[in-house]
Amino acid sequence: MLLTELEFAKLKCMGSMEGLCRTVIHFLLFFCIVCKCLASDLEATQKVTLKIDASPKLARKIPDTLLGVFFEEMGRGGAGGLWSELVSNRGFEAGGPNTPSNIDPWLIIGDDSSIFVETDRTSCFSKNIVALRMEVLCNDCPAGGVGIYNPGFWGMNIEDGKTYNLAMYVKSPQTASLTVSLTSSDGLQNLASVTILVASKSNWIKVEKKLVAQGTNRTSRLQITSKKKGVVWFDQVSLMPADTYKGHGFRNELVSMLLDLKPRFLRFPGGCFVQGGWLRNAFRWRESIGPWEERPGHFGDCWNYWTDDGLGYYEFLQLSEDLGAAPIWVFNSGLSYNDEVDTAAIAPFVKDILDSLEFARGSANSSWGSVRAAMGHPEPFAVNYAAIGNEDCGKKYYNGNYLKFYNAIREAYPDIQLISNCDGSSGPLDHPADLYDFHVYADAKTLFSMKNTFDNTSRTGPKAFVSEYAVWKTDAGRGTLLASLAEAAFLTGLEKNSDIVEMACHAPLFVNDDIEKKWNPDVIVFNTWQHYGTPSYWMQMLFRESSGAIIHPTTISSSGSGNNSLAASAITWKDSDNSSFLRVKIVNFEPVAVQVTISTTGLQASIDVLRSTATVLTSSNVMDENSFSNPNKVAPAKSQLFDAGAHMQVTVAPHSFTCFDLALAPSKLVTMAGRYEYLMSEL
Repeated sequence: MLLTELEFAKLKCMGSMEGLCRTVIHFLLFFCIVCKCLASDLEATQKVTLKIDASPKLARKIPDTLLGVFFEEMGRGGAGGLWSELVSNRGFEAGGPNTPSNIDPWLIIGDDSSIFVETDRTSCFSKNIVALRMEVLCNDCPAGGVGIYNPGFWGMNIEDGKTYNLAMYVKSPQTASLTVSLTSSDGLQNLASVTILVASKSNWIKVEKKLVAQGTNRTSRLQITSKKKGVVWFDQVSLMPADTYKGHGFRNELVSMLLDLKPRFLRFPGGCFVQGGWLRNAFRWRESIGPWEERPGHFGDCWNYWTDDGLGYYEFLQLSEDLGAAPIWVFNSGLSYNDEVDTAAIAPFVKDILDSLEFARGSANSSWGSVRAAMGHPEPFAVNYAAIGNEDCGKKYYNGNYLKFYNAIREAYPDIQLISNCDGSSGPLDHPADLYDFHVYADAKTLFSMKNTFDNTSRTGPKAFVSEYAVWKTDAGRGTLLASLAEAAFLTGLEKNSDIVEMACHAPLFVNDDIEKKWNPDVIVFNTWQHYGTPSYWMQMLFRESSGAIIHPTTISSSGSGNNSLAASAITWKDSDNSSFLRVKIVNFEPVAVQVTISTTGLQASIDVLRSTATVLTSSNVMDENSFSNPNKVAPAKSQLFDAGAHMQVTVAPHSFTCFDLALAPSKLVTMAGRYEYLMSEL
């Protein structure tokens, strides 16, 4: 508000009223400063000093890799979420290999007198042997025909004017006419239709069609109907939007949310998803590559749902590349929650992982690199990190298995950074590693207090990868301001200790709002057509410039206990225009405002108040959450700073996370008082 009034006054001051205008501006400045001081005295019950030493001799570069994202197939984050496939159980395999089997969520259009549907083992795909046999029994079928339909993942979002690519395999012993349609959930609104003639052949044929929607419906279904008596077999029925991110199959708006975080790495595919409750249900990379029709899919028994593995190992590597993020491949170490492979028998598992690395990194002429090239990516993927297992430390065979993997990978790929599941923050590991996993889920108060966790960690040996952190349970709700504040405080501690903490990522990343949630909170919430970020998402947005930035020492002091409720850090970073900023981050964990005097020494540049800003993440209630109806209830609010200098006083709101971006320039230092002199000199 002050800047607008000053600039308005400046424009009006040209000419004969110069003296009067100077008086007006002087009064406005004085009035603002007085009001600011009174407001600070009235609102703030704590007074603290934050000292920042910005001298080059104490500055240290934060690793380029510090902050990234972690994707696990949980909460329908991939199947029915990030991965754009609209058909659920597209290959009819979710009911298991034995037939007859459950075809959920597929349902029948018609009744027992007009149609009979069952699964059998006649598919043309050896890894996906189950197919669906549909027998039309009626000679005089209903006007709309009889058949089957798939509602997708709680309804398909079909949008007017958009194109959807249909692919399916069919066979019929006699000529059959099929109508494939996109309709409303009750079948009454027709959005798109195409007629398919199936010649009387004994062999399977692949049918590919484009459906262009003539209307919008958020809870649509795909249906296949016939009016002619006869038998038709179906398998691998897929419907994908034509418009996906870079044509790679990812949902555009969800990828956009990730890109905005500027992640430096992508950890995948889990998490518990890697291990499985039993090894038979663990993620198998070989089964998730190659043509989508030939991927058998599997039941993720940790999160209790089927995935067809359309989002597989190759797609994770592609997503990493699309995000400009380093891929971190977390593989199974021969251990699940309920069974383990003895180290004496681990050799086939080791070879399997060496093959996975050749698939990612090998030349297009290598055995597995040629498979990658055939999928459309002749150039190798830059896989430079691999985690040996997930949360397996302490299990009977982990150490033995770990060393087998470690030695084999180190010999074949000496540049790959290998990550142990064992925590090395409080003592040395008993095995070699480049990094070690550190996971923490805690209540808000505990995580806030953990901002100093790595202060006393040894500066020699492997570095920390804080690969899962979050506030959970009661404090977390479905994503609260309180949770984000504690997490922000924890991250300031990781910044300060980034000489020993190499990487960090929040968990989990995605959740479909339509499911019964197995975990709260998540960073990004979505349904078929909407999405929003929780406060934890917006908190991470305010840290996205930290990777590769310069960290400066900070100290907080006060005459009372105010410093116990604050967390702070200071970095210098550059924007896309190569402009430099000193960013001061302050977390106020208390329900009262705090007056902070920011004292900066050692700056090698002046501060340009005209380009300095304050961004605040807060809300009226610390348990506030975002929602589809109010997606920005808790979101950062940005404003211009008018008091920006080597010594400045600010009042940080109760329960808030504030970022002050002080623009650095080689020009004259412009403070509030200096701003008055500057304006006078320009008149």
